[in-house]
Amino acid sequence: MEAKTLFDEIWDSHVVKEVEGGPSVLYIDQHLIHEVTSPVAFLGMEKRGAKVLRPEKTVATPDHNVPTIDQHLSIKDELSRNQVEMLKRNCAKHGIVYHGLGSEGHGVVHIIGPEMGLTKPGMTIVCGDSHTSTHGAFGAIAFGIGTSEVEMVLASQCIMQPKPKKMMISVNGKLSKGVTAKDIALYVIAQITTSGGTGYFVEFAGSAIESLSMEGRMTLCNMSIECGARGGMIAPDQTTFDYVKGRQFAPKDEEWEKALAYWKTLKTDVGAVFDKVYEFDAANIEPMITFGTNPGMGIGISKNVPNSDKLTGSDKLTYEKSLKYMGYAEDDRMVGKKIDYVFVGSCTNGRIEDFRAFAQFVKGKKKADNVTAWIVPGSRAVEKQIIAEGLVEILNEAGFELRQPGCSACLAMNDDKIPEGKYSVSTSNRNFEGRQGPGARTLLASPLTAAAAAVTGKITDPREFLMES
Repeated sequence: MEAKTLFDEIWDSHVVKEVEGGPSVLYIDQHLIHEVTSPVAFLGMEKRGAKVLRPEKTVATPDHNVPTIDQHLSIKDELSRNQVEMLKRNCAKHGIVYHGLGSEGHGVVHIIGPEMGLTKPGMTIVCGDSHTSTHGAFGAIAFGIGTSEVEMVLASQCIMQPKPKKMMISVNGKLSKGVTAKDIALYVIAQITTSGGTGYFVEFAGSAIESLSMEGRMTLCNMSIECGARGGMIAPDQTTFDYVKGRQFAPKDEEWEKALAYWKTLKTDVGAVFDKVYEFDAANIEPMITFGTNPGMGIGISKNVPNSDKLTGSDKLTYEKSLKYMGYAEDDRMVGKKIDYVFVGSCTNGRIEDFRAFAQFVKGKKKADNVTAWIVPGSRAVEKQIIAEGLVEILNEAGFELRQPGCSACLAMNDDKIPEGKYSVSTSNRNFEGRQGPGARTLLASPLTAAAAAVTGKITDPREFLMES
């Protein structure tokens, strides 16, 4: 029997039909929708008189356009309000579960899926959002789709997809103090570039990856698409099973034992062949920070901005344009540069572990006067946990305020926009020009690095504060 990768195993078991010389028709186990990419899909369904084939396989929540303060009030922006209302109406009409603002299940779509137990090993999961790759942390094939594909899945519970090539990224060794999953992600992207994964689906493996919590694994898989990959995944193990067990939609009793037996088979076979393999040493990774306008322009925080000596032509021009936008120069030292905003949240770093790390760091310290901080939980469940664990008191004592769940300042689609020219240390996933607001300058980092910047008012190596254990 041919040795298969984890990706092959799950993909092949979900193929309904192969189109000769073309894409596969793939069955989808779980469809997640939000207010931005679903309205046009539902409109297309209406025009064709089509019904949602399996509404029980779809779950909805508004996240991109929602405010993160005063969520009990009507949304001020008309377009945002209309999109949220349309999502609610469409879900009611088609019998789809809807987790609206203020409800117990509300939150960022890629955070509520795992915490409810909707995300499980061996599944195929799609959403009209590129960071659907987050769910791959459970040993699932999860990827973002376009609006026309959202319509296709609603109508048929299937999607037509060309099968990607397979990449293995192995990170072995022990992570140094202050180095998180976010730093692994930024390090890998800096090494292989933002196009290094184009055409591939990535499996992350190695002792450093196995040591990560589920929250950390979700952060890493979330960022996998920033190297151009179709998605990222990690083979399920005891950490995965312990996380899923007991959640609302996790299998129960005999069904649990049956599911667990299957999940334990989900791993890449010995001798399986990948189209490309990268190996990295965890010891070489330090807390990371980006200095440019794509996630691949990242460096260890102790390093200086690289110079462009080896770049030519358009690459050199793009590099220079990026530094000009950021107001930085080649060979600049990043540590010590002044910042204006700190954003902790998003589908990348909006889980409870992220807020525990941030709160632990700022405990007994004070927010710098020159910093505006937006601390935004990824879901109502995370918000409640922050309060239950007493983290909110630590945050308040240090001068921080907890906002309500939403995508917030990850992207400029709601009220939480970074003003033009201002520097934002952000735990989100993208630092493109204008991503956090027109003219905003984004520096991607981990919650620990964000915390260090928040209390010092400048880019600071978090290891300076971390006691050696």
